[in-house]
Amino acid sequence: MPTTRDYDDIPGTYVFDGRRSQQGYHLNMFCMSLNAESNRERFRAGEAAYLDGFELSPEQRQAVLERDWLGMLRLGGNIYYTFKLAIFDGLTMQEVGGAMSGVSGQEFSQMMIDGGRPIEGNRRAGEPAAAACPESAGTGSSA
Repeated sequence: MPTTRDYDDIPGTYVFDGRRSQQGYHLNMFCMSLNAESNRERFRAGEAAYLDGFELSPEQRQAVLERDWLGMLRLGGNIYYTFKLAIFDGLTMQEVGGAMSGVSGQEFSQMMIDGGRPIEGNRRAGEPAAAACPESAGTGSSA
């Protein structure tokens, strides 16, 4: 039975710990393979066929093909490795952050300039926003 860690119930948090490292090893190795131009050419020529060379889970494979950035993190992807795929697609970090947040890249950039995600609902699952840190409720600060 997997051990529950104190950060497991923070909404939207996918800590790249040993557990996720093992889960995402093949996904991350695929992403790292895109460092080589010859691999990028092969991937560009046939994404599904190229992915056949990696032992991805069906969910990981689907996340790559759909460019489900948040899904890749949930499935063990490391943001620094998965961003190699985003670069391959010509995306910026702000565009990927926006896709993960359900907003445009420009809206995501502005949210970060304005202090980050709102704290409400982003502390712990089931925890009322004001109970954890009343002095920061409604400030828009992020952890």
